[in-house]
Amino acid sequence: MKIAKRSPKELAWETIKTIIYAFVVATIVRLYVFETMLVPTPSMVPTIMVGDRLFVEKITYTVREPQIGDIVVFWSPTPDERAQQMLRAFDKFMDLFSPKEYKGHVKYVKRLVGREGDTLEIKKGQDGKYHLFVNGKISEALKDIEYEPDGIFKYPEFYNWLFQASLLRNDPNRYRDFLMGLLRKTGEVGQYIKNQQLLSTGQKEGLKPTIADLIFSIVGGRSINGMYYPGEPYENYAEEYFKDYIKKTSKLPELDLSEFIKKAADGHIILKIPEGFYFFMGDNSKESLDSRFFGFVPKKNVIGMPILRIWPMDRFGPVQPETQPRTR
Repeated sequence: MKIAKRSPKELAWETIKTIIYAFVVATIVRLYVFETMLVPTPSMVPTIMVGDRLFVEKITYTVREPQIGDIVVFWSPTPDERAQQMLRAFDKFMDLFSPKEYKGHVKYVKRLVGREGDTLEIKKGQDGKYHLFVNGKISEALKDIEYEPDGIFKYPEFYNWLFQASLLRNDPNRYRDFLMGLLRKTGEVGQYIKNQQLLSTGQKEGLKPTIADLIFSIVGGRSINGMYYPGEPYENYAEEYFKDYIKKTSKLPELDLSEFIKKAADGHIILKIPEGFYFFMGDNSKESLDSRFFGFVPKKNVIGMPILRIWPMDRFGPVQPETQPRTR
């Protein structure tokens, strides 16, 4: 039997079709089944280390909700200019295939600690360490993690301050005045002055970040010297998801989330997770930028479950064991 020889033109066309089919299949897999992410920060140490590349499975959380204690990959609720600068070329390229609504957002990996309707508190347990109480109890999945009562668990107006700072982030003079006002409100003017004196002499001992440092480090924006620092613009997030909670005032609009943020009689903060949202926190609480600082995460932002660490090779293996769905 004689096999017909294909011309170079036909072979070239077959090769092109194969590449196109492979690209289409890869894109479908990337969009709906699997993807990867690089972890640039220490927020989940020692569970996940800086530089780990994770293989993320995207189907499980389309058929069931993530459970308390699950490690979850999700889109940041706001654009994150700083984290964008940390991404490598491969990750920037792969994010081109992501939904347009998440342009400028980045993938975060944290542990789910609260679902809609849950109440959260950070207070000392019987061992004298700070623990997260979910609906009045220390969850079995979170019992070995010590959490720092910072951000919204320290300042009940923290999300409102982020919103207001974000409105002013490109107006250096009003921005500075707003941050100085926060220092007076929280009684941290003295520490701020001390920090400036220590920094001018090159000393680090005795430095303690103030509310002004914290807000500026998150929101970024234009400083009084005209330099622009990348951050997370917060006002679009607030206006999209909490527009009914924004009050117009003669000075600055206010984001009033007191329906979800209460102060207990002993002074600690109690959060109630709004409908349609999750609350995520990092295991390395002191080094984690998480929901304490950027707010409630819309459920639709969930991408998937990190199932495998594929780099570095000496740490290759599962990120978290697959378990049966846990109860609250």
